[in-house]
Amino acid sequence: MSTQGRPKGEYGSAAHQGSPVNAVKFEESRLMQVLVAPIVSEKATMIAEKSNSVTFKVLQDATKPEIKAAVELMFKVEVKGISVLNTKGKSKRFGKSMGRRDNIRKAYVTLKPGQELNLGGEAA
Repeated sequence: MSTQGRPKGEYGSAAHQGSPVNAVKFEESRLMQVLVAPIVSEKATMIAEKSNSVTFKVLQDATKPEIKAAVELMFKVEVKGISVLNTKGKSKRFGKSMGRRDNIRKAYVTLKPGQELNLGGEAA
């Protein structure tokens, strides 16, 4: 590979020219739909107390950057990191017929130190 004819430090698209990761813009209408519901369970509460994080049920096709942008937009807090997991729905019997629960995508959103999130809608 030769770098002739290219000024030093130029490697293609502007996307790699030191632009911050958060510079990606999402449609606000899409962000309002990404977070489906908060998950309030014993496990989610223990994790929230232990590591300053909140658990949400999110859309199946939601990405980590979308989830981060949605939480920051809706709750006015700073997000440190996000872990996402997919839970397969169980097969359940309803009388004589078999049914199936929906697949769920969960997002564990860790907040930066000093940040707090009320599920009432305001940052504390």
